[in-house]
Amino acid sequence: MFSARKAASPTQGLRSHQEGDDGLPPERRLPALWSILLGTLLVVLDGSMMSTALPHLGQALGVAASSSVWISNGYQLIAASLILSCAALADRIGPGRLYIAGLALFVLASLGCALAQGFSALLVWRCIQGVGAAAVMSLGPSLNRRIFPSRLLGSGIGMVAMIVAAALAIGPAFTGVVLAIADWRWLFLVNIPVGGAALVMAWRFLPREAPVQQRFDGVGALLSIVMLSTSVVGLGMVGHASSARVAWSWLAIAVIAAAAFIVRQRRSSRPLLPLSMFAERRFSMAALASLFSFIAQTMALFALPFLLQNGYGYSPLASGLLFTPWPLLIMVVAPLTGRLADRVSAPKLSVIGSSIFSIAVLLLALMALFNCANVAVILLCTALCGLGFAVFQSPNNRELMGSVPRQLSSRASGVQATVRTFAQAIGAALVALALSGASASQHSGALVNNAFWIAWVFALIAVLCGCIRLIALRTPQQ
Repeated sequence: MFSARKAASPTQGLRSHQEGDDGLPPERRLPALWSILLGTLLVVLDGSMMSTALPHLGQALGVAASSSVWISNGYQLIAASLILSCAALADRIGPGRLYIAGLALFVLASLGCALAQGFSALLVWRCIQGVGAAAVMSLGPSLNRRIFPSRLLGSGIGMVAMIVAAALAIGPAFTGVVLAIADWRWLFLVNIPVGGAALVMAWRFLPREAPVQQRFDGVGALLSIVMLSTSVVGLGMVGHASSARVAWSWLAIAVIAAAAFIVRQRRSSRPLLPLSMFAERRFSMAALASLFSFIAQTMALFALPFLLQNGYGYSPLASGLLFTPWPLLIMVVAPLTGRLADRVSAPKLSVIGSSIFSIAVLLLALMALFNCANVAVILLCTALCGLGFAVFQSPNNRELMGSVPRQLSSRASGVQATVRTFAQAIGAALVALALSGASASQHSGALVNNAFWIAWVFALIAVLCGCIRLIALRTPQQ
């Protein structure tokens, strides 16, 4: 009797079967999920490692810091600009096939990076890596929808959130260890065995769907690439006084391209991104809540090191340790809330999570306002940020992916990845604006406090989006 009532472990739950289940057979789900988890780990960890390794890479390659940043920026720019195109292309050739092709390209480009003999060659291979990363990032959530039955979708999404948090948490430390004991080329060589294992599992276990014979919206794809790439470039330059005029020029091009993209999608019989998806209030409110929450999180993550190091005098190591509860709580809690979202209302859970997160960001703003450098208070704030975001993220992503028909899941997955990337670019730009015109020594608590208050406003808007969604669910949609 006791054993029958014991709670199933996460992996046992993912292998459970009920009459009428869609998705893969139970015995294929976990290997297929691991192919997604490992691919996601590679892409996220790569971005985290490169941000930490840039100073070392610049010195090793003999290039200036202004040039070395393109080792990271080139990769991110290519990946961000191709997300929507990859999501649409998945319907034409099959999401499983495109994911495998993207992952294989990423692994091949990792080898090219490791063998590169100079900065130019490394930059080319990094851009090729970005193409592969775009396919992996845009299709992972969609494949989760195809791997698991609807009743287990939140559990699968929670596992992915855990991997993302783990990669972000271990990235800087892992980079330091690799560079302490080996050449920088090993930062790329480590991708090969992990990527190879992911490829084997993806080839054997991912679902293969027949391609849909339909015309690909090439004009829409070109407009989306211009729109996304110019947005990322412009937002990245906004906080630099010397390039502000150029930044606004890039953003003007992005706005024009976005307007043309919307017109194109409305008129096209086979649009790259069916705008009818946004008529579903569950989907549109989940996307908006994700946008504003990621803006708030990015702003807090970017602003907090300035407060801790320049405002309070903590060392980089100490400030990194004070950050630890944030990703650690996401790692622990996200899988649990993902499973919980399969059993109770995902919209209610996401509102609870975004509310906790908004309170945590408010506490960060108050901490900066009153110049509180107490370790216990800082740890409490970062822990609450991680807890709130974990409770929000998995249920909200479940709602976003589960609110559209399965045949549109690739497009929904592309929207999810685009929203996250765009929100992170906006958040970083807003912090740069808040700190613009001040020297490093001036980045005190009072100055950084502006960034925290702006982040809190965005966190509140995310809560409002969740509340509107709850009200909308009670009102029959016409």
